[in-house]
Amino acid sequence: MCPPAGLLSFGMSSSPSELPTDPEALRALAQALQAELYAKTLMIEKLKAQLAVLRRARFGRSSEKLDRDIQQLELLIGDLEEGEAESQARTAAATRTPRPAAAPAKGRQPLPEHLPREVVRHEAPCACPACGGTVFSRIGEDEREVLEYVPSHFKVVKHIRPKLSCRACETIVQAPMRSLPIERGRPGPKLLAHVAVGKYCDHLPLYRQSEIYARAGVDLDRSTLADWIGQMSFLLAPLAETIGRHARAGPAIHADDTPVPVLDPERGRTKTGRLLTLVRDERPWDGRAPPAAFYLYSPDRKAEHAEALLGTCRGHLHADGYAGFAGLYAPDPKTGVPRLVEVACWAHARRKIHEVHAAAGSVAAQEILARMGGLFEIEADRRGRAPAPRLAARQARSVPQLAELAVLMDQTLAKISGKSSLAQAIRYARSRWEALCRFAPDGRLEMTNNAAERAIRPLALGRKNYLFAGSDKGGARAAVMYTIIETAKLNGLDPEAYLADILGRIANHPAARIDELLLWRRGEQDSRQAA
Repeated sequence: MCPPAGLLSFGMSSSPSELPTDPEALRALAQALQAELYAKTLMIEKLKAQLAVLRRARFGRSSEKLDRDIQQLELLIGDLEEGEAESQARTAAATRTPRPAAAPAKGRQPLPEHLPREVVRHEAPCACPACGGTVFSRIGEDEREVLEYVPSHFKVVKHIRPKLSCRACETIVQAPMRSLPIERGRPGPKLLAHVAVGKYCDHLPLYRQSEIYARAGVDLDRSTLADWIGQMSFLLAPLAETIGRHARAGPAIHADDTPVPVLDPERGRTKTGRLLTLVRDERPWDGRAPPAAFYLYSPDRKAEHAEALLGTCRGHLHADGYAGFAGLYAPDPKTGVPRLVEVACWAHARRKIHEVHAAAGSVAAQEILARMGGLFEIEADRRGRAPAPRLAARQARSVPQLAELAVLMDQTLAKISGKSSLAQAIRYARSRWEALCRFAPDGRLEMTNNAAERAIRPLALGRKNYLFAGSDKGGARAAVMYTIIETAKLNGLDPEAYLADILGRIANHPAARIDELLLWRRGEQDSRQAA
């Protein structure tokens, strides 16, 4: 991305009669002007970045080009801010004056209370610098907290189990060795959790993690880390399936999918696999069931994989127009009732209208967007409320606006070319109108499928760093790990701490009681133990 125009040229005009004639004054004026222009340029670039981020948040996922532009812009702003700090430090050093302290930010948050505190006392001189006196009276003290970072470190835990022999019967007595996630292996559960979260949460490929550990003096080859990931996936697969059963039991669920490049050695290139996600999140309508995200890998987009993901689900499904879901909406041959009722996504419909407006500045598209915005505002006011008040607001406000929006779309469609982009966008919404309006008479349903899109977003970041999955089995392993990690995040837990706890128990845990390891069940057990 080219540097912003403000960095290439500075348009300045000043009357010669207003300029000072003294060289030192001219130098001071030039420095002041340069500092002012630099500050203005920096502010412009900050505002541009904020605008781009806000557009992404408001209009949904952006194109890859916009993602790339935002990243480059953030790098540019970071470089400008680093340069500004360097310039201030250089100026302070040249003038031999202390750098002015920044004014305390209004509303600055205190440093987290849960962090450990280290006290460093700076004792005053033993003798008064003015008179040499040695007797002092304490009048108070100043305190200042500084946030510091202590790099993570490795340690070796040596397990010693003394063997004892009974004097009476010579029986050998010894404490049992605690179970390890990898039998006969050397990694502890916390290290395994750190490696897994590094790859699937922080998007660090294993070869990069290997390089990081090497700098700490620990040689962990990439192949060794890969072996650990494989064994963890095997251990955690039953727990991931248990999370999947919980997610499928929801009365209103969300589903989406995203492409994943997968190596295809037989063809000598990559193929496109898919990671499908199923999300149960009842928090928007004050539901009490814990949220969960379940992932499933598929080597293609055939409908059979949608059946594997959602076949046992009953109720309402928030989704996009993926054809693989169509069979799930069909009436059951025996009962005549569909297994799932489609709830279409207003974010998708709105995005298509917005793309037309952004490209051509269409007044008709802008009016439709304004009407859609009113519907979103009604939903924002009732988010997190129980179904009854949500339903009341929709019946009183959303239903009339939906009827007006339908009339506006039909009138607009009659006035414009049927082949135009706006006509296609309107037809997309009108062809799904019944599914789009299905949220209005049920307070448990959402206007959008954003819950599933949020669950897909971490996969897109990982895909950018990994470039591709090594095989179909690698995609299946990723689905297991993402299920555990993203579900922990949905419940407000530290995924690394949860994984470390589970990996320390799961090797010897009875398969019939696997649901005891669910993160919300673990919280219940911890509460009972504490009581």
